[in-house]
Amino acid sequence: MLRADLHVHSEYSPDSSSSLADIVEHCKANNINCIAITDHNEIAGAFELKKIAPFSVVIGEEILTAAGEIIGLFLTEHIPAQLSVEETIKRIKDQGGLVLIPHPFDRFFRPSAIHRYALEAIVSDIDIIEVFNSHTVISSDSGKALKFAKKHGLLASAGSDAHLVDEIGNAYIEMPDFSSVKEFKRSLGRGRLKGQTASPAARLKSIVSKIARKIRA
Repeated sequence: MLRADLHVHSEYSPDSSSSLADIVEHCKANNINCIAITDHNEIAGAFELKKIAPFSVVIGEEILTAAGEIIGLFLTEHIPAQLSVEETIKRIKDQGGLVLIPHPFDRFFRPSAIHRYALEAIVSDIDIIEVFNSHTVISSDSGKALKFAKKHGLLASAGSDAHLVDEIGNAYIEMPDFSSVKEFKRSLGRGRLKGQTASPAARLKSIVSKIARKIRA
């Protein structure tokens, strides 16, 4: 069985300090054997990690659209930011990728979350809803995401949304191994949510780190 964290940021994100080498070592030490690198509007780090990681790496990107963030998984090409939601989804699908909506109902710290009107408009194109994000501190917000996924028959995922390396694995899916996008979907459907919500102190540390990284940039 895989322990898959499907929402991880690396130093290729403008707000993360996690080096690729440190990500590999942390995952090995904590039995995380599948991660999706979903850097903000960037895909290069995912490709670089895939070259060196001794475990499964899903190429992803957390893309800021004109109506909020969408994650594309199993990408082969970078997708630019600030396109329409519809165009972003088209580009993900054209690559054979999957559309994952991160933290859709998080009421705090998420000014970039997808707008509700956009979420309703694209529901038929969504593959996965992130129902457990370790940075979502209000449990009822996660509950809304799970309810939405069940209502629309969508797959559910979990991710740490790690911007610091020691956050990786705080939330993950325990799921069977896979060797294709089709198998991934089937495995995810059989998966079990695991992990814990980040403590307020850990959440604050992550926010401070992101601000500091932006200032240095």
